[in-house]
Amino acid sequence: MADRAAHAHPTTSRKVLVAVGGQEIDAETVRLACRMTDSQGGRIYGVHIIEVNRSLPLGAVLDDVVERGEKILDEVEKLASAAQIPVETELVQARDTGPALVDEAVEWGADLIVMGLPYKRRFGEFNLGKTVPYVLKNATCRVMLFREHREHSA
Repeated sequence: MADRAAHAHPTTSRKVLVAVGGQEIDAETVRLACRMTDSQGGRIYGVHIIEVNRSLPLGAVLDDVVERGEKILDEVEKLASAAQIPVETELVQARDTGPALVDEAVEWGADLIVMGLPYKRRFGEFNLGKTVPYVLKNATCRVMLFREHREHSA
């Protein structure tokens, strides 16, 4: 038992990256990230990734998509401020969301990545998509998933 206590993880983190994609689950995910952030010096880093189609240059300015991303990040700032947690936000354009999130977490020195997971089905089965498995496999820090409620079948 003493060995287990020596290796226990802290219940909060000093640097929490929260990934937001514009889904309904984002607000709850940000609130969870705030609760997971150390109230004594912890910070939140809200990240929204814009996936740029490979047919376009990576730096292509997609005005409507950028504007939507900025609104999403404004909401992260409001929620973190309401929880009195210092916050930074970043809008990132990348080819794939998973590698971009992992790179942002490494670059910022995140202790924890918090991601919301909408309940999606593909071919009638629950599906994680491609981003979540990539982050779970490749992140160098802890990862917390927050899955939304599954709709009950009638």
